[in-house]
Amino acid sequence: MKNQVKLKSYGWLGLILIAFAEVNLIVQHTAHHPIAHAISIWTTPICWWGYIFFIDALIFKLKQNSLISNRRREFLFQIPLSVLFWLIFEVYNLHLKNWRYEGLPENPIILGLGLFVSFATIMPALFLTAELIETLGIFKHIGIAQLRISNRIIYGGVILGLLFTITPLLFEREYAKYMFALVWVGFVFLIDPLVYCSGGDSLLKELESGKLNKILSLFIGGYICGILWEFWNYWAAAKWIYSAPFTQDIKIFEMPLAGFLGFGPFAWEYYVLFGLTKLIIPVKKA
Repeated sequence: MKNQVKLKSYGWLGLILIAFAEVNLIVQHTAHHPIAHAISIWTTPICWWGYIFFIDALIFKLKQNSLISNRRREFLFQIPLSVLFWLIFEVYNLHLKNWRYEGLPENPIILGLGLFVSFATIMPALFLTAELIETLGIFKHIGIAQLRISNRIIYGGVILGLLFTITPLLFEREYAKYMFALVWVGFVFLIDPLVYCSGGDSLLKELESGKLNKILSLFIGGYICGILWEFWNYWAAAKWIYSAPFTQDIKIFEMPLAGFLGFGPFAWEYYVLFGLTKLIIPVKKA
């Protein structure tokens, strides 16, 4: 019976949005039409909202439960948090200068709107991709021996997280730019032990139970989203350009390979940040 459930209408809308953006990119790069160029500035949010709608509808088709259809308050809660969490990394980038933006709208109101609707897609995209992988059961039977979470692990993680998140800010940019990897894993070490001790959704809780399904689903989901982020960014009129100091000659679209390796841990960081936020502001069910 579950396989007979039709794809929800917003899932088809998502596919239409992605197809529209892709066709528009072709028009922009072949005919150089000004309208196509203007639309291409919005390629990233158009594609990502389309992706979110489609993946959520696909998840609902598979298990009759999804973020948008059944957990809408959580979905709406994720939107501003997604922006807020990304701004943390933007603040780091003011010092590290690992990427910059090109082709953005000059009008400040349009610029602010564009950045908001773009950054708002990060968390739902990561979590929905991971949920789809979990739903498919790809890592369902993969596990490890249950990890005993000791005080040494808790305190050691917090201390290591503090070192990782603070150290890049203590050096001049000339040296700090080489420490970007610390930022992409630091919040996992810093925050996850705190969430675990508070009884929230944490990666340590998964390790304690010997389960790797969620951990691996988030990790691989981060790389799937990373490929799509770079793919849709590459041809867009408004885009980001990287200046990461390693593997500049080995790139996945615009992203140097060394930077691309951070997408998996990046998904973990969003997960632990969201876990901490839910302890402070409980999310009611829709």
